[in-house]
Amino acid sequence: MPRVPHAFALIGLLLLFQNAQAEKLRLVADAWPPFTDATLINGGLATDIVSTALARAGYASDFEQVPWARAMLGVGEGRYDVLVNAWYNEERTRIGQFSGEYLLNRVRFIKRKDAPIEYNNLQQLHTYPIAVVRGYAYSRAFDDDVSLQKVPVHSFAMAVRMLAADRVKLTLEDEFVARYYLSRESAKVRNSVEFLPKPLSENSLHILVSLKNPQHEQIVAGFDREIAAMKADGSYARLFKQHGM
Repeated sequence: MPRVPHAFALIGLLLLFQNAQAEKLRLVADAWPPFTDATLINGGLATDIVSTALARAGYASDFEQVPWARAMLGVGEGRYDVLVNAWYNEERTRIGQFSGEYLLNRVRFIKRKDAPIEYNNLQQLHTYPIAVVRGYAYSRAFDDDVSLQKVPVHSFAMAVRMLAADRVKLTLEDEFVARYYLSRESAKVRNSVEFLPKPLSENSLHILVSLKNPQHEQIVAGFDREIAAMKADGSYARLFKQHGM
């Protein structure tokens, strides 16, 4: 009767496979190149760092890219396990557990090279029109300053083109994100603008693990442990080089 045990073996293997598939973590992020973008290698730098650290901690994962609001809602409802690219705020702790910092975002102002603008405090900028992307949060002080002349636009690409055309005097963005988009602009646009030295803010980037996942504490602990190990063994720095940073 060799076929019966063989059938049980096949069923056992199938169950193991199904369990392995069920245990895959569902990663989610919006399009935010070069950090998260499905068109980039391994989903962008942040996605690559996160999926690598989770794999080293024993968690397979799949990545899905959706708009920001849908990603947040999905984490809150438990349809996604891990939000890849989250800045810390207290409200988000109601739906997920934050990891430690794994990247640092520096938001910097950009001006025309021929504009004599200096920035040491926000009050200095009250007389200048500043292009801002609709729906973005830059820093609490900047967002709450009603004296700033904010000009809403659809994207950073639009903002920097308006800046190059002298239709606004400033715009701002995370430095890596800005450099990514500037590298895709015409030389005329790219060569006409420059960063102001002082950053507006420095924001630590974290993963946010859904509280609906019963293993959220273990996932965060494993992720933090492996990020530290990656920094120690050089693999963290190698991912930056692979993504051209």
